[in-house]
Amino acid sequence: MKVRVNVCRPFSIAFPLTCAVLIAQPVAAQETPSDPPANLDAFVADVMAAFEVPGLAVALVHDGRVVTARGYGVRRVDHPEPVDEHTRFGIASNTKAFTATALALLVEEERLEWDAPVIRYLPWFQMWDPWVTREITVRDLLVHRSGLGLGQGDLLGWPPSDRTREEIVRAIRWLEPVTSFRSAYAYDNVLYHVAALVIESVSGQTWEEFVRSRIVDPLGMSDTRVSRASTREGGNHAVPHARVEGVVRPVRPFDATNTNASGGINASALDMATWLRVQLDSGRVEGTARLFSPRTTAELWSIVTPIPFGPPPPELAPLARSFNGYGLGFFIRDYRGRQMITHTGSLPGYVSRLTMIPSLDLGVVVLTNAEEGAAFDAITHHVLDHYLDAPPHDWLSAHVSVDARRDSVRTQRMLTSTVARDTTSRPSLQLSEYADVYTDPWYGDVRVEPAGDGLAIRFSRTPALVGELEHWQHDTFLVRWHDRELRADAFITFDLNPDGRIEAARMLPASPDVDFSYDFQDLELRPRSADPRRP
Repeated sequence: MKVRVNVCRPFSIAFPLTCAVLIAQPVAAQETPSDPPANLDAFVADVMAAFEVPGLAVALVHDGRVVTARGYGVRRVDHPEPVDEHTRFGIASNTKAFTATALALLVEEERLEWDAPVIRYLPWFQMWDPWVTREITVRDLLVHRSGLGLGQGDLLGWPPSDRTREEIVRAIRWLEPVTSFRSAYAYDNVLYHVAALVIESVSGQTWEEFVRSRIVDPLGMSDTRVSRASTREGGNHAVPHARVEGVVRPVRPFDATNTNASGGINASALDMATWLRVQLDSGRVEGTARLFSPRTTAELWSIVTPIPFGPPPPELAPLARSFNGYGLGFFIRDYRGRQMITHTGSLPGYVSRLTMIPSLDLGVVVLTNAEEGAAFDAITHHVLDHYLDAPPHDWLSAHVSVDARRDSVRTQRMLTSTVARDTTSRPSLQLSEYADVYTDPWYGDVRVEPAGDGLAIRFSRTPALVGELEHWQHDTFLVRWHDRELRADAFITFDLNPDGRIEAARMLPASPDVDFSYDFQDLELRPRSADPRRP
């Protein structure tokens, strides 16, 4: 999921510099892995200060060993408990590699085929196009080339909804694609929920049961939880933080379980180091024991969907690439001439990055309890450059500069939109005439209703999506959600028939900062009485 980037601001949150655990090294007579950068602690502290990150954890793996797993800062900004190597963070979309690996285990057992149609395992599954329904394969579920748009259908579970996993998957048939099948890359989450049901159909276990019993427990990842519900447990977990109306503060955990397969795992830096070791060693756990075979590594790390790319900003010139694509649960690209396997994750209050350079047997993971992708990028590339013996590059200053420019562009866009607004315009209808139940074929009902002297909006399946409508211009209103932690205000525009009746309502995010999983633009809302379709 998309990572929101903010401009550097002064950091006034007090936290311990570091709570570090250096994994015990072998005696000098034995071969030892390379040391981490000598200035790692200081660099991390500078990054945290620049981007107002309350807490993070870093793990490095090199030559088959955990070089270091360390915690920095605090779990919650207003409490002193430090982050350590066992602190759990939401790893969000880094979960996708676990889902892909779970499918791979079933392929190795010959209970599943990568290129078999999904309907072999879920006969009731449907896409918008009947031909695509017949042709879409298990592999297609993982590689973001189905024809769906960016984040299309995420409103079925983001923010948390009352739908079951199966209900979300059954609603996919109503998602009209934006490109032809297998013709373009567009990141999605909903098809990973289909993958979860394929695992359940073949194995007889839920996605959570399978991932825990076949991956997490055999690897001894004792800190890891396979459901977002674990954020309710308490204990050694990092509290999510976000910038809400200008202030970095704790926010509610995203604890919905119906979308676990696309981003539900909570894990520690030490456990993610174990995951890196297994991935880098082609499935080997310890000695001759294996979780999966080298052929699975080849599947996971092979590009299926090419991803277009252009030059990076001048400050980030070392990020120039010559290839870029998506495999099975991983992005694959190059970095300074080396193949790089990577993925990011983003949830409200958490962002993370996992990165591997297979030719160096090197892995890095950065987990944070904030929403600053520049922080994990700066740390990751600082570490990679150390092991690559690359020319010095000031990654912190580079990201500060790029973020400041992006922030300026966003501010200008918002100002332009405000200036262009016709504040003298009035709605075409009486406010009471906009009140109705509107229905979308994949989402369901959205109610617009009188509220005092104005209007309110309420999404039937998503408790958090309740807000007020403020007139913007003409027949467009600004939706201001009551829950300001959403940071997802939207525009709703009512389209009228020639006879003056409302034919449809369209929604758009009100700001480019709105997470793409709020895919309001994909809704096709019509007054319920005029639209006989039902999800």
